[in-house]
Amino acid sequence: MDVVQRLRGELGEAVSTDVAALTASRRDRSGWTSDGVPLAVVRPTEVAEVQAVMRLASATRTPVVPRGTGTGLAGGAAGTVDSIVLDLSRMDRILEIRADDELAVVQAGVINQALDDALAPLGLWFAPDPASKAISSIGGNIATNAGGLLCAKYGVTREAVLGLAVVLADGRLIRTGHRTVKGVTGYDLTGLLTGSEGTLGVIVEATVRVRPLPVGEVATIGAFFADVAAAAAAAAAITAARLRPAVMEILDGAALSAITRYLGQAGLAGTPLARLSSGSTTEASYLLVQCDGASAGDEAAEVLVILGSLGAEARLSASREEGERLLRIRRSFHPALAAEGEVLIEDVSVPRSRMAEMFRQIAAIGERFGVAIPTVAHAGDGNLHPNFVFGGGEVPEHVWAAADELFRAALTLGGTLTGEHGVGVLKRRWLAEELGDDGYELQRRLKEVFDPLGILNPGKMFD
Repeated sequence: MDVVQRLRGELGEAVSTDVAALTASRRDRSGWTSDGVPLAVVRPTEVAEVQAVMRLASATRTPVVPRGTGTGLAGGAAGTVDSIVLDLSRMDRILEIRADDELAVVQAGVINQALDDALAPLGLWFAPDPASKAISSIGGNIATNAGGLLCAKYGVTREAVLGLAVVLADGRLIRTGHRTVKGVTGYDLTGLLTGSEGTLGVIVEATVRVRPLPVGEVATIGAFFADVAAAAAAAAAITAARLRPAVMEILDGAALSAITRYLGQAGLAGTPLARLSSGSTTEASYLLVQCDGASAGDEAAEVLVILGSLGAEARLSASREEGERLLRIRRSFHPALAAEGEVLIEDVSVPRSRMAEMFRQIAAIGERFGVAIPTVAHAGDGNLHPNFVFGGGEVPEHVWAAADELFRAALTLGGTLTGEHGVGVLKRRWLAEELGDDGYELQRRLKEVFDPLGILNPGKMFD
């Protein structure tokens, strides 16, 4: 009896070999599509079903690719040849909310925004804020240690994860972490599994820390600069002044132009960005700063002083609604690029003091290779997203060559290959260069401890 028949015997209608489902599972939002076709897509609703899949996969040595909603940006959850794609999107129940303990227990398929919506009436929120929060799952957020616009002040996903329930490669279920604010018993397996991209186990449940909603006003500032390096220097100056805005985002000229073409004047009306002419190409860059909490007004006043001293054309939003609209415009960046072609969305981080240098490197690389590299940055934590737009099909070789230089430039500046997207398949060729030979080998050996048969997401992170 083949693997698919055995899966159907145990899991029935949860198993699909529909061509459309198999095709969709081979890609994510990175622009990368795997070469081979998976055996099946399995959509469990219970932990026991996940365990059954892993027991069968272990017995037959069949590769398993854990997957959430497919919003990843590094190819990490793309189904590969002759694999079982374990789609956890139907495990979408919020199991518990404890307002007094400021925690929630959720299944892996719960959408980030859905948890926020459930928490809001209790005056709480889930701080990790990836740009895809309306469609990405918390299991996927944890698997990649996702970041977002609010990380500089409120932290990345790892800082919000208290404990996990994880199905191991052989089908055993383990629980890691705790429900308490403090807990240091044993090795930190929760921290190890967060960001492991499905290579060590299948995350099926998470206990996460939630926070009280910020109280007080929100103050949003938009500032135009002559070039993107100047905007990056201003962001670094704000951080150096010991200010911690909730949001600090940079959009370079190419990013502004793409957003303007996508939204048009109607989409920008009522905001400072309306000054841009539709479809124009500009060298200007835009720094978006949002302060929240009881001291938001005072913090914004200090930010305005810094921006003015650096020659920015800065404006404090007239209302909270205008500020939120500016954030929505920022979030439209990736749809704007997707409307123009296939997009390779990259992700590097450098020390905040080196952002201006990294922007200059990106501009120089674009000139050398004759490609536009629209770039946005979470300036509060030094996380940049250079993007390449190309025609349909495989990523062109000259784009990979430009990306290669881009990654090495980030490492030279003391940075990292990825701040929040993960390694997946797109960055595995550079992983050893950042980790060093000994660090790389140690990580491979850690994977072998959790996955001795090598069936969990093979080919992801490691060659």
